Amino acid sequence: MPGSHGSLTKAGKVRNQTPKVESKRPKKLNPKMRNRKNFFKRVVLSEALGQNKDRMRRR
Repeated sequence: MPGSHGSLTKAGKVRNQTPKVESKRPKKLNPKMRNRKNFFKRVVLSEALGQNKDRMRRR
């Protein structure tokens, strides 16, 4: 059933028409605030830092 979903000449029409928007980078914390946040997580909440939070909790 080739040709049942529109012609190939119209492929990518909408994507090419949309204006390109530059992505905004998130603002980085200064070292003092970053250390304060990490201290709060590590000592006060006693959470494991990093991306393996679920893996550490299951053990």
